[in-house]
Amino acid sequence: MWKKGSVGRRLITISFLLVFIALTIVGVFIIQQLEAYHMENTRSSLTKVAEEGVLKSLSAYYSLDEFQSEIQTNIGTWYSAVQEEIFVVDPRFRIVASSNTNFIGESAVGSLDEALITRALSGETAESDGVIGSQKIQVKNMCFPIVNYEGDITGALYMRKDLTEIYETLRQAMKIFLQAMIVALVVTIILGVLISRGITRPINQLTRRTEAMSRGNFKELVNVQSDDEIGRLGAAFNRMAEQLDKTMLEINDEKNKLELVLKTMADGLIAVDYNGRIIQINSAALDILDVTEEYALNRDYSSLIRGLCPALTLGSLKAQTLEMDGANLSGNEIFEYNGNVYFARYETLDRTRSSEVNLVVILQDITERAKLENMQKDFVANVSHELNTPLTTIKSYTETMLDSEGVLEQEDLVKQFLTVIDSEADRMSRLVKDLLQLSRLESQRETWHKSVQNVITIVESVIQKNRINASNKNQQLNSLFDPAADLQAYVDPDKIEQVLLNILSNAIKYTEPGGRIDVDALRKGDFIYITVRDNGIGIAEKEMSRLFERFYRVDKARSRSMGSGTGLGLSIAKQIVEEHEGTISIESKEGKGTAVTIKLPVYHLKAGGDRS
Repeated sequence: MWKKGSVGRRLITISFLLVFIALTIVGVFIIQQLEAYHMENTRSSLTKVAEEGVLKSLSAYYSLDEFQSEIQTNIGTWYSAVQEEIFVVDPRFRIVASSNTNFIGESAVGSLDEALITRALSGETAESDGVIGSQKIQVKNMCFPIVNYEGDITGALYMRKDLTEIYETLRQAMKIFLQAMIVALVVTIILGVLISRGITRPINQLTRRTEAMSRGNFKELVNVQSDDEIGRLGAAFNRMAEQLDKTMLEINDEKNKLELVLKTMADGLIAVDYNGRIIQINSAALDILDVTEEYALNRDYSSLIRGLCPALTLGSLKAQTLEMDGANLSGNEIFEYNGNVYFARYETLDRTRSSEVNLVVILQDITERAKLENMQKDFVANVSHELNTPLTTIKSYTETMLDSEGVLEQEDLVKQFLTVIDSEADRMSRLVKDLLQLSRLESQRETWHKSVQNVITIVESVIQKNRINASNKNQQLNSLFDPAADLQAYVDPDKIEQVLLNILSNAIKYTEPGGRIDVDALRKGDFIYITVRDNGIGIAEKEMSRLFERFYRVDKARSRSMGSGTGLGLSIAKQIVEEHEGTISIESKEGKGTAVTIKLPVYHLKAGGDRS
């Protein structure tokens, strides 16, 4: 069996994942297309029955109530032909006739989808999918307006089709596909094992020869048995071994060139022997330490450095025992000297090597880089912190699937793991997307599509998109503004909607179930004020000044327990609003609630068509 991390295991894993992903995508596509086909068939069938039969007959009646018995008689004839449930509803939502006589004379409210009936009575053909009965039977509902010969809408024709057979067909198709997928994956694993063995066997031989070469044996060559890529690699390895002895001789010639490079390099270099004395120092190092070459060469390293820069003494470099035990150490140090910032990288050499150099110190002037790093430090720290959590989750779930036996055969568990990984990847994607948008906003590279818009329309759209979220938490989401108001502003509607979606979603997130959220929009003077007010958990006064900082969260533990935001929403919102010559402000009291107000200038059209 292959070791963990081996090429063979990787080949099998990659083959398995490629086939699995491809089959999954194909399966999902086929099932979706099959479902869409059946739904379109059902829709066409109901429409044909309604338009070519039922509606033509009903159009002859100027009043459904007066001809109820005749219509009911015809309903029985139609139902025996089409086998769908039929309901004839008058404008008062009373069921005049039905293929199910138990509904005759009853109100359609509660029994049927009143929203569809309302739309039909207004002249639209409407449809919806739903479930009925205690057994949760899935049905297709369609509602058509009944129009008499005079063009008046006298009622609504409501038809309902049982979809149980369609969904059973889809379930059987899914079952067959899953069985085929399992067979394909098993075949993939078997073929992967056979192929990977043929690939890894010559690689293992090459590895053994490489290990022998690392021990100084340059005579043991690879036995080349094929003319493929691996065979050519073996031949190249043999040629490399033959040239290695020649190369070793050339190293001495390169030594002289190296010394010339060291003297002219921009970074400072100090070489120390096993007795702690300086045997090499280049011009850059002399300039940094402000000493002459005659003064520095053959001087004790510690005595030279201690008086000039204590940060570079052997003790500070953790190399104080070099003379006694020749410990192999490496590391780096950043220090300030003469008003500049330097980066010192040091490394000790193995005593077994044929070199008199024991310690090498490289000095690099990083004054400008240090300034830039200080500016970026907080930003990088925040990004790293935000990315670490999803990356850790993705890594742990992936390792569990790859390393645990039998996990990949457990479809439900694999699907659960992939759902978590997908969620964390989406979280990282949102963070990167927000960072890119914030960068574009700050560098003024964002694309704007501004036009004159009625702010009320944007606000209503945002409320509608969040109404389900509020309903799931049993919250009251109230519109306090006049829906007929005309609040004209020159804005990018998508960007303003993004801001309002962020604010309203925060209000829903940080308001307890059963709470209240009010949205208002009105004009005061030359400005439009949009306010989102909640009675949620509120914000402490000491936190208010930092709300628009990147990645800042009030009470991070509680915030993360309520959602996985990026911490950039309010920063982006502030940038967008300010680009519209507006302002955004927050008022809050801990335990009482929060109010967020956006102030935008009203659109004015000056004489000559200029905007103000």
